Amino acid sequence: MMRSPRIVAVIACTMLAVNTATSAQLQPRPTHEPMVIRLDSRFDRLVPSGAKLEKLVDDHGWVEGPVWVRDGGYLLFSDVVKNRIYRWAPSHGESILRERSGYTGATEFTGPEPGSNGLALDPEGRLVFCQHGDRRVVRLERDGSITVLVDRYGGKRINSPNDLVYKSNGDLYFTDPPFGLPHTYDDPAKELPFQGVYRLGRDGTLTLLVKDLSGPNGIAFSPDERTLYISNADRTRLVWMAYEVKGDGTLGKGRVLYDGTAELANRRGTADGMKVDQNGNIFAAGPGGVYVLAPDGAILGWFDFGGNVGNVAFGEDGSSLFIAANATMYRVRLTTRGVLPAPSQARASGSRGRGR
Repeated sequence: MMRSPRIVAVIACTMLAVNTATSAQLQPRPTHEPMVIRLDSRFDRLVPSGAKLEKLVDDHGWVEGPVWVRDGGYLLFSDVVKNRIYRWAPSHGESILRERSGYTGATEFTGPEPGSNGLALDPEGRLVFCQHGDRRVVRLERDGSITVLVDRYGGKRINSPNDLVYKSNGDLYFTDPPFGLPHTYDDPAKELPFQGVYRLGRDGTLTLLVKDLSGPNGIAFSPDERTLYISNADRTRLVWMAYEVKGDGTLGKGRVLYDGTAELANRRGTADGMKVDQNGNIFAAGPGGVYVLAPDGAILGWFDFGGNVGNVAFGEDGSSLFIAANATMYRVRLTTRGVLPAPSQARASGSRGRGR
């Protein structure tokens, strides 16, 4: 059947719109300046009246994975689109810490998100991060070299590790959805038939913990480390899960902490990164902003950005919440405090500007 030029043009425009909409999570941009929405009186004990969201940096591709380096007094964060790790310090502003942070290949990366994503500090203060393009979890050594911690499971390449968290004993837990692959779930290079959550033990043993989530994304421990929270970035099952952490570091059966599939359906974005304060309240990136969940799963309030938000981190004295919101990094002062890594003599700044 022949189509008229007008119909062909409409189809082409539609395909372009679909490809653009599905190619990067940073679209569309937030629709308004962020607002603080209070829903429960418990929120008032965490976020002071008149709290302001301060814009620190802007004009990025998609900011992600913030982590505060306590002994250096600065924030590190990824730009997944620009393939860089940035450093922000209160006294010096923004600078590039590392080029080619997530994809180091010789050929052009065909997807929209080649860069690093989640960042964390290991017990020695070394920077550990998830690489989308290279499909691995790596550690930045003090001499600037890279050590690969995980790139395969069962002999097959992992998907595109997204976020990670250390347990106090040194075990590393991370999520592995396919969002960094050029064609995500349908990418021909995808080797594993599932999206996993893993534990890398101190002895180097890699254990698959969860494989029944369609889009495991954000990950965080409760303050006592008896519960592991994992968000599922799937609009058809938009849930935050809570798993019992067993004595051997594996997980018990999960339960739904909060199901936002229906309630958050009309807001843009999906479930993403999260952090937990000292009292067990969860600050979780989700559709339209950052939600504050009580340990019982109730939403106490939220920071409404009107668009996609990637992740959060506590920093400075523990009462500052840094929010990676699309192209912009924000800071808001709280009356609660987050759990910060212990100070270390190791400093991530030693490799500024080096790419491998």
